[in-house]
Amino acid sequence: MNDVAVVGFAQSRNVRHSDGTTNGVEMLVPLLAEVFEQTSLSKEDIGFWCSGSSDYLAGRAFSFIAAVDALGAFPPMHESHVEMDAAWALYEAWLKIRTGEVDTALVYGFGKSSAGRLRRVLALQLDPYLVAPLWPDSIGIAGIQARMGIEAGLWSEREMAEVAARSRADARANPVAQLSGEVEAATLLERPMFADPLREHDIAPVTDGAAVLVLAAADRAGELADRPAVITGIEHRVDSPALGARDLTRSPSAGAAGAAAGGDGVQLAELHAPFTHQEIILRRALGLGANVGVNPSGGVLVGNPMFAAGLARIGEAAGQILLGNADRVLAHATSGPALQQNLVAVLEGRD
Repeated sequence: MNDVAVVGFAQSRNVRHSDGTTNGVEMLVPLLAEVFEQTSLSKEDIGFWCSGSSDYLAGRAFSFIAAVDALGAFPPMHESHVEMDAAWALYEAWLKIRTGEVDTALVYGFGKSSAGRLRRVLALQLDPYLVAPLWPDSIGIAGIQARMGIEAGLWSEREMAEVAARSRADARANPVAQLSGEVEAATLLERPMFADPLREHDIAPVTDGAAVLVLAAADRAGELADRPAVITGIEHRVDSPALGARDLTRSPSAGAAGAAAGGDGVQLAELHAPFTHQEIILRRALGLGANVGVNPSGGVLVGNPMFAAGLARIGEAAGQILLGNADRVLAHATSGPALQQNLVAVLEGRD
């Protein structure tokens, strides 16, 4: 089985509203050019293409086909798609290379959240008989989860605010962040509730955006990057979709995925935590101690492009290796309500 490495990554700036179409072409074209420049590859060199997006969000069937315009109609290509965050498209591409079917792959994800009523759209992924008819949105469900943890003494509103303050401070060096800057946790706690016990700083700002990542078999990766980020482990697990059938203050699937991926001994982690309290849940589930830097990019609390944010976490973590800032990192992506589905990847530097 071939080892697989990340050799290129690019992402668009996270913005509240963009003027482009819902097929993502305008966002993707410059990102494709950027990763081709990084790796010295061309479209003809890519063995497999895989994307992640949402027809529900775009408001039309097979909307991802239109995104292929960014790739070009010629030469013919081997292409696939997942109807969820592109981190799971990366998993499919990883398998293609592992099995030797191809030796390069390009993965991309995109979402124009400003095009529709996102909170209503996300309710469609819930139990269609008992829960979806109530139209609970992701923020309301996360609020229930946060309140359960507070009442159980697992975290406090101040600890949640400290996560937000740290994320914004770390994002000062991230040119794609929607939010950044120094702010004290005490100042954040003075602001009004948005969905008790959540304030605005506890909620990731949903943004339009896209991300592109290039994978290569390890024997080719050295030709494409000075220090490839080799994926030494990757796994995804799922908890029950029934909100009442699991303890919302824990994430067993994240813990199981992290253990299967070999997530111990990492120097830093990029966690896909759209709410401040979910970072606390994930740190505990993944066994990340105080010595592990979490979300040096600021994470999704400073910009959350739907269906690209999870892939961007892998790209941001890999970028730390590509730049020589770390040797062993962990990346996490989530999908579904209240951390229902979780993917964990562990990457190491190979000079």
